[in-house]
Amino acid sequence: MATEYEMPRTKPTSPSSSTSATNESALLADQLRRAFEGDAWHGPALLELLADIDAPTAAMHAIKDIHSIWELVLHIAAWDDAVNRRIVLGKALHLRDEENFPPVKDKSSAEWKKAVDHVKKAHKQLLMTVEGLPDQRLTEQVPGKTYNIRFMLEGVAQHELYHAGQIAILKKART
Repeated sequence: MATEYEMPRTKPTSPSSSTSATNESALLADQLRRAFEGDAWHGPALLELLADIDAPTAAMHAIKDIHSIWELVLHIAAWDDAVNRRIVLGKALHLRDEENFPPVKDKSSAEWKKAVDHVKKAHKQLLMTVEGLPDQRLTEQVPGKTYNIRFMLEGVAQHELYHAGQIAILKKART
């Protein structure tokens, strides 16, 4: 799926290959891109699932006590941004509850479009950071955490797919 924010696709190579200093970072960026944009083995990626969702559907709480699609989109954007800032700034970062799942106050179509644009922008920034990340940085410990940058980035792809699965279920629950 080609979109205005899509980064040029690079052909991933094996991390054990010595042809490029950024092979592992390129592989991680490719996994993040597939989870978010598409062309994934498992099925629809996040943006593919969001393509036909309007503001009322996004705001709907189709299952009691479960976050709405809109809340999940804002949550994904918050974590893409937080992970990017952890890498770029090299500082411990924790999200407050209202940052982790920002409330949806205005449920208009214009605000839904802004939410989708926001998650696209946050993801694009993260991809740009990962694509420019030297492989040796992947083993650096994340400030304030017990794991390294590679583990965190693998977790971001998993996180986006986890929430994409929730969104797929919420889309089915609306009918």
